[in-house]
Amino acid sequence: METKGNEVNGLPMYNGCSFEGYDASLLMKETTRIRKLITNRGTLEMLIPLCCSSRPVRYKDFRKLMKGISSKTLAVRLKELEAAKILERQAYNEIPPRVEYRLTSKGQELVESIITLMNWMRKWSRS
Repeated sequence: METKGNEVNGLPMYNGCSFEGYDASLLMKETTRIRKLITNRGTLEMLIPLCCSSRPVRYKDFRKLMKGISSKTLAVRLKELEAAKILERQAYNEIPPRVEYRLTSKGQELVESIITLMNWMRKWSRS
């Protein structure tokens, strides 16, 4: 790769760099936020079923899928993802209570990005 001669935060920028003009320290802060969200125990395991489902996933279905994760941890993760606008929660006024979750468009894009990263990992782990 050839450098353009431009520098951002003391680092040379390469031709075709899609981060040109971004503040590297701001990108690092954003990376930390994303990492904290998606690397919490159980988060990825919760997002993948939602991506692969054409209908909302009920809380009880998460409980079945998330073996080894406590109800408390599951509830906390769901609240974190809802607060981050990754998940949308729909509660129904029924007995017994029914709560369903689905990905928002932001969440769908996140999961698609994660799958792309997983495909990259598979490709390069073979070499």
